[in-house]
Amino acid sequence: MGVVRENWRIFLLIVVLLGSVFALFSPTVGEGGAEAPGVASSGATNLQYGLQLSGGTRIRAPLVGVTATEVEFGGAETPQIERDVAGQLGDVSVADVIVRPTSETSGTVEVTTDGVTPEQLGTALDEAGYSYDETRDGVTEQTRAQTVDILSDKINEAGLSGGTVQQIQTPTGENFILIEVPDANRQRVVDLVNQRGNVRVDAYYPSGDGYEQTTVLERDDFQSIGNAQQGGEGQLPNVPVVVREDVAPRFQEQMVQSGVAGQGGSRCSYSASPNSTDACLLLIVDGQVVNSFGMSPGLAANMQSGDWAQDPRFILQTQNFSEARQVAINLRAGALPAQLDIGPDGEGTSSFIAPSQGQQFRTDSLLTGIIAVFAVAGVVFLRYGEIEVALPMIVTALSEVVILLGFAAGIGYPLDLSVIAGFIAVIGTGVDDLIIIADEVMAEGDVNSRRVFQSRFKKAFWVIGAAAATTIIAMSPLAVLSLGDLQGFAIFTILGVVVGVLLTRPAYGDILRALLTRDD
Repeated sequence: MGVVRENWRIFLLIVVLLGSVFALFSPTVGEGGAEAPGVASSGATNLQYGLQLSGGTRIRAPLVGVTATEVEFGGAETPQIERDVAGQLGDVSVADVIVRPTSETSGTVEVTTDGVTPEQLGTALDEAGYSYDETRDGVTEQTRAQTVDILSDKINEAGLSGGTVQQIQTPTGENFILIEVPDANRQRVVDLVNQRGNVRVDAYYPSGDGYEQTTVLERDDFQSIGNAQQGGEGQLPNVPVVVREDVAPRFQEQMVQSGVAGQGGSRCSYSASPNSTDACLLLIVDGQVVNSFGMSPGLAANMQSGDWAQDPRFILQTQNFSEARQVAINLRAGALPAQLDIGPDGEGTSSFIAPSQGQQFRTDSLLTGIIAVFAVAGVVFLRYGEIEVALPMIVTALSEVVILLGFAAGIGYPLDLSVIAGFIAVIGTGVDDLIIIADEVMAEGDVNSRRVFQSRFKKAFWVIGAAAATTIIAMSPLAVLSLGDLQGFAIFTILGVVVGVLLTRPAYGDILRALLTRDD
């Protein structure tokens, strides 16, 4: 027990190392096979890789929109304000105007369509009779948060496992939406997130000398949304839905009155002859008609008798399965309040890293780490020429990397190139601190006693402690702010410094004391 008490730091280091190895290789860590969002499993170990080391798609873009703040509503209701502003802006739809009250009499007004400037929004508010404080580019925090939630749902509904969506802010105050989806094709992700996802069903029916079109179902009118179906046996791909009980009677009545649920049903020929067709239902996504369909005699008869409202099931037909799947995703996730600015002239960027390239990055990172270890080992051996000083130094420095790898595996933190750079920095700073300890201990010749060793070690520890504090202070802003790759580098550099000061440096001191001193 006396040996354990005197060298408890060494035994603590061994226990932590064993725990790290367990976190790295044990199949019970991350049991169930669930991967952390935004990462891909590494296979042989419990380490998980980010996009740079696994491959996938990354999109970084602001939201399209302009905002007016402190708008005085003057007693007008939100729908009226939206109609007034949209009317003054010409081609802007009411759906692209968002009014968010911040008090009983004022709030913000956002226009989330491309091509509207802050000056145009200000002019529209002036002409509509609403005073305001200022207009600016960008949207509100509520709109960004809502967009993040909906995009996350869309990615999950699309089956893109491991995708993440988050807000980030640059040091200059610009706000971006960052989307990362491992092992996913770039165009598929861009198409998915760039679609507003506004789905509705309209009735299109003869009226007088022409046709009228009326919205009869919107997203909130559905109680449940089924999975997209392939169709077959004469049926087109479709999405089975259930209409809400309180909406079903009204929808049923509209179908009968419009003639969609007429005697014998209806045969729709909207796509071929929109001016001479029977009454139709139009499935509209983001303002575009994606399909038109009539109603079977059986369903029409149920609606005429009123029985359908007792079991309000329905199917939304599309021309192909891809459209059916997209309709199901949009209905479940909801419509985006604003689009990402990732067009040809937009501020957003998108990139794709092929899985083979990610594999190459992993190989290169491993080689870089091995080279760094051998380089440091060579310098240390040349510097001291004593195996009892140099070997514990190398082993102690490498133990820090193992501990950090175990920590990353344990919490499922995705490794990318910035984290690998942090590991290499930890090796360098760790060995640097150990050299300071060795130099201070051996500076005045042989160590005659443990008391002398302890005195010299304390002097060295004060130096490395001050250096560690400086590093932590310098890296803390990078670790806290959402600065992309720099965040991972800063986090693991700080962790390496903390592990070194609290664990590995004291353990190395105990190892040197045991090797270089004799009992008092």
